[in-house]
Amino acid sequence: MTKTVLEPIDENQQPVAVPGSGQSGIGTPTPRIDGVAKVTGHARYAAEHPAPDLAYGVVVNSTVARGRIVSIDASRALAVPGVLDVITHENRPKVRSLRLSYKDMTAPAGSPFRPLYDDQIHYSGQPVALVVAETFELARYAAMLVQVEYEAAPHETNLLANLQRSHEPSSLKAGYSPTPKPKGDADAAFEAAPVKIDAEYYAGVEHHNPMEMHASTVIRDSRGHLLIHDKTQGSQNCRWMVSRVFGLPKRKVVVRNQFVGGAFGSGLRPQYQLLVAVMAALKLQRSVRVVLTRQQMFTFGHRPETWQRVRLAADTDGRLKAVIHEVAAETSRHEDYVEVVANWSGQLYASENVRLEYRLVDLDHYTPMDMRAPGAAHGVHALEVAMDELSYAVGMDPLALRLANYAERDGNKGLPFSTKSLRECYEEGARRFGWAKRSPQPRSMRDGHELVGWGMATGTWDAMQMAARASATLHADGTLEVASAASDIGTGTYTAMTQIAASAMGLPLERVVFRLGDSELPFAPIEGGSSHVATVGSAVDGACERLQRQLWRLARGQRNGRFQGCTFEQVAFRDGMICLRADPAVAMPLTELLSAHGKAQLGVRYLLVPNLAEQKKTVRAVHSAVFCEVRVDEALGLVRVMRVVSAVAAGRIVNPLTARSQVIGGVVWGISQALHEETHADHALGRFMNHDIAEYHVAANADIRDIDVVFIEEDDRIVSRIGAKGVGEIGIVGVAAAISNAIFHATGRRLRTTPMTPDKVMAR
Repeated sequence: MTKTVLEPIDENQQPVAVPGSGQSGIGTPTPRIDGVAKVTGHARYAAEHPAPDLAYGVVVNSTVARGRIVSIDASRALAVPGVLDVITHENRPKVRSLRLSYKDMTAPAGSPFRPLYDDQIHYSGQPVALVVAETFELARYAAMLVQVEYEAAPHETNLLANLQRSHEPSSLKAGYSPTPKPKGDADAAFEAAPVKIDAEYYAGVEHHNPMEMHASTVIRDSRGHLLIHDKTQGSQNCRWMVSRVFGLPKRKVVVRNQFVGGAFGSGLRPQYQLLVAVMAALKLQRSVRVVLTRQQMFTFGHRPETWQRVRLAADTDGRLKAVIHEVAAETSRHEDYVEVVANWSGQLYASENVRLEYRLVDLDHYTPMDMRAPGAAHGVHALEVAMDELSYAVGMDPLALRLANYAERDGNKGLPFSTKSLRECYEEGARRFGWAKRSPQPRSMRDGHELVGWGMATGTWDAMQMAARASATLHADGTLEVASAASDIGTGTYTAMTQIAASAMGLPLERVVFRLGDSELPFAPIEGGSSHVATVGSAVDGACERLQRQLWRLARGQRNGRFQGCTFEQVAFRDGMICLRADPAVAMPLTELLSAHGKAQLGVRYLLVPNLAEQKKTVRAVHSAVFCEVRVDEALGLVRVMRVVSAVAAGRIVNPLTARSQVIGGVVWGISQALHEETHADHALGRFMNHDIAEYHVAANADIRDIDVVFIEEDDRIVSRIGAKGVGEIGIVGVAAAISNAIFHATGRRLRTTPMTPDKVMAR
């Protein structure tokens, strides 16, 4: 492994490698370039940027789930010395009334929520006022003094009690694919088959809860321009919304997010603290910071509550004859939030008879939103638990059943996969885990007073690519500066992009600086869907190739030069030089080349546009095989996940070190999803009750033991020009199902809801 020496940060809040890093190209395990800045505190997050004359805002949230505001009495709050204002729908700055102005780049169909817009209450926890004071402590205290009178209306927050009024969803959301038309006659095939599984599955609400809470620091200068530091997965998305909502020209708004302390989808859409912070800055004509509390992190989107029914039918040899997957998920009253939940069941296994259904139920909650592996985290879970149930019904090994129904083509579209190394994932994962030693009978493995269970599941996720721009500038001192308005939410974007650029240009890491997290930089899509490496990485690679061509033209244009007459294919870029491939001794330092032409720098821009004509010929996906061992204490209902092996096929791995970390993080979250996480609603109040980390349980260090990650070699040039796919999402998919299946193997008790808490494990 290459040892990398790092300095914390440069003056523009961009991590940079320092001399001693060495050269580290694609495929080399490389420590994070931003690592030292983060652990030493040099990295500034959204709530940490200083500003003169900074005021602080604290949000007041509604206590009813539906109705209207009758009155707001802010007199006691305003009487506190140091309180500057209490902003409500009655005295806020002017905003545009058109709901379209509030639509961001990832908004689903419907009418977006507009904070502090009018007197209507749409959900419990809705912001109804913002108290602004000279200090955060004063604002928080004064917020408790604001008295709001409501006229409550009947509300509904119970998904299971309202399944009968579900409706067909709108398909107007980026990344959403409606369920395909039925194939064959799944219902008739199900009835005729000798082996059947018919089961219902339920997944409760989950909230994101990243370490960094949502915050916006709005710095206003003397010209009225706004520099906003926001916790977001897309700086340009936030600038677009702020500009449209408040009628501000884009030149007056800059949004930065150079460091993000986790997001997991919670930062895909601009959250309400951004708009109310801008309201305060415009009204008071000074800089304002608004930070949500941990409790307020439960007052916006979440992974939706989901009910599923899966019916599988097979011959006695285990061949699938029918797949039926029906889904009902929650959404809000005003937007149709949609996920791809059922479609995986038509893609993952081969069957001639498939019927998939996906419907929504309107509830009085905030609109749900994408959360790591949206749709797949619970859709694949239900399918994979059902497949395990089928394996016992047929009398086959769970892995053998999956191999018997292996899909060589996507069953929904009838298309081949761009690459698919799932067989290799099964083979290597099973070998690393020792699956061949598994005793097939439930309750047949024990260690002392604990039952031992082995389970497995398949994982899959889309391999996406979008459009993006990147710039690349070579300076006279030999430093390469690459830039794009990408985001790094902890996934290693800084490091991966630096590696891609260094590899393309033949430079050591310390000579490359990658700039991101600024709405002024070249366009980049929102960081989501595990698409950044394939998208921005390809744009960076394209920009570097364009820069190479410019340098080649300079070199071959020199009179009596050593590169006269050579083609671009005949040169290479190594060790900071341009050289001939056939004779590397014929070389010229890039710094010397720029100097010879009197150039202080040479810069290019590149627009990556996906090759849709080629991509539409295939289905692009990442795959995994997850194997796990659990130990169950039946007397206490306690489940310990002892080890997990996750074998992943995700194209070329740019940085095996950070990619492994991403998969480990996904596995940890899968364990948390399986055993711990659920937000409970009191339906009488229409309110989430366990809205803090004390009662919303997540996996802790004591819950995590051995996690083994193995990457299966792939190179997919259809998904991206660098052969890479994304790894952020795939780590969680299939983990909860593998744990559920292992619990059944240990106890003989089938659990079909998540989380699988001790009371469910003990139930007879």
